[in-house]
Amino acid sequence: MFDIENIVRQNIKSLKPYSSARDEFKGEAKVYLDANENSYGSPLPHAYNRYPDPLQHEVKAKLSSIKGVPAQNIFLGNGSDEAIDVLYRIVCEPGLDNVIICPPTYGMYEVSANINNVAIKRVNLLPSFDLDVEGILEAMDENSKMLFICSPNNPTGNSMHLDDIEVLLQKFKGIVVIDEAYINYARQHSTIRLLVDYANLVVLQTFSKAWGLAALRLGMAFASQDIIDYMNKVKPPYNVNLATQQLALQALDNIQWVNEHIRETVKSRNELVAALQAVKTVKHIYPTDANFILVKMDNAKQMYDYLVQQGTIVRDRSKVELCEGCLRITIGTTQENQTLIQQLQQL
Repeated sequence: MFDIENIVRQNIKSLKPYSSARDEFKGEAKVYLDANENSYGSPLPHAYNRYPDPLQHEVKAKLSSIKGVPAQNIFLGNGSDEAIDVLYRIVCEPGLDNVIICPPTYGMYEVSANINNVAIKRVNLLPSFDLDVEGILEAMDENSKMLFICSPNNPTGNSMHLDDIEVLLQKFKGIVVIDEAYINYARQHSTIRLLVDYANLVVLQTFSKAWGLAALRLGMAFASQDIIDYMNKVKPPYNVNLATQQLALQALDNIQWVNEHIRETVKSRNELVAALQAVKTVKHIYPTDANFILVKMDNAKQMYDYLVQQGTIVRDRSKVELCEGCLRITIGTTQENQTLIQQLQQL
């Protein structure tokens, strides 16, 4: 049976978190003279002179009803990157512990490890882009505190098999982080439903993709209350600003808009795949569950440079393991996709 107390760093267990002025009383008040704010307001039209809710209760309440997860099982951060960094600081002893990643995958897992002086063990995906379950379990040792799985995976676009994920949840001794930044575009269900069965599961999602709010930098983590409590203990006191909280609440009232644009993106994805298949420089298009496609091309670097000259920017992944000769292309608007195809057809 997994118990977060067995892997939390001792200094985090004994940490006395910063107590903000808003943490020290319950309920509402009429006069706030506790936080050294500017009582006269600000030069902006909205009241941004007061500190925001440090635990984002309103946003979590709305998310809870949408996701079917209790509010106490939700962490909100300054992008998913903050949630990743907070998890490192909770369970990974610098210079001693390690985490396992499965390249090719999202680069911040490794960057955050380097920032926190935590060793990385790499277990590459199989040539099919599936998880190497046996390789992961062989790489695991007593100091392996986290396993990062991106599903749908960036940059390959495929979803990982749920059976493989469950095997790893059962056998990995530390925290298993499933990064679902692109889950809204996938045919596969979210692993959020597995939270009731696995105390070592953390699911990351984001407002940056399907919700169209990349500029707000708002990420979500779903986990057991024990893990969430530690994340809240370690995070900065006001990590999500008031404007972001207000705009997120507005967005959460417009789920229909989000769902309509998810359907439009998937439709455009299928159309772009069909159009690319007719481009002579395209060698292979990998199946995808995300809002991007990985395309193997003749002279990928040359194609990338050519597109840059035309004013179209894609991502060159040609030097990434298992992605040799590939470009990653985000699904754009109908006009943007047509422009891309026309530029490629001119070669």
